[in-house]
Amino acid sequence: MTRIALIHALAQSVAPINQAFSRLWPQAVLMNLLDDSLSADLSKGSLDERMNERFLTLSDYAVGCGAQAILFTCSAFGPCIEAVARKHSTIPVLKPNEAMIGLAAKAGKRIGLVATFAPTLASMPAEFPGSVQVDTELAEGALAALNAGDAAGHDELAAAAAKRLHARGCDVIALAQFSLARAAPLVAQRVPVPVLTTVDSSVELLRTQLDAA
Repeated sequence: MTRIALIHALAQSVAPINQAFSRLWPQAVLMNLLDDSLSADLSKGSLDERMNERFLTLSDYAVGCGAQAILFTCSAFGPCIEAVARKHSTIPVLKPNEAMIGLAAKAGKRIGLVATFAPTLASMPAEFPGSVQVDTELAEGALAALNAGDAAGHDELAAAAAKRLHARGCDVIALAQFSLARAAPLVAQRVPVPVLTTVDSSVELLRTQLDAA
């Protein structure tokens, strides 16, 4: 059986990715590691060497427990994930947005990126290829709504952010975080352009990489 370590910095990311695996790859054995202090600390600090060390510690634990691949589920920690990929180069180590970025670049020239966690919008746009333009919108208050149990309010704020991006000429909407995947159906109702999520594309890319190994 293939064991996949899922490393989370937001509690809201756990359910969407586990549901995606259940639908797309139910045979995988999942190992969920959550440290929600990572996101709290990043909101007050930066991606420094100490943050890198924390990611390496989590990944070392996952590999020591037999993980054959690691999927990170929070998109604000790109450099830290790259450090893990360098150390554990013999197994797949995926950023949460890696697969979606490839799909978005093929689907349009002006990508509208929606996030509910502000640091994501500081780090993620640079990961897109230079062949596309990336416009960003923070769905202000959406993450707080989700934390408070107001899922419908979260989805409405995400859809409103997507509409603003579409009004500025974006021809693809990319939902940056795993926790945003739940809003995709409503966003797709509100904007007449493709809407991409990180969740399904990550599972599919990871399975492809492991099948090819």
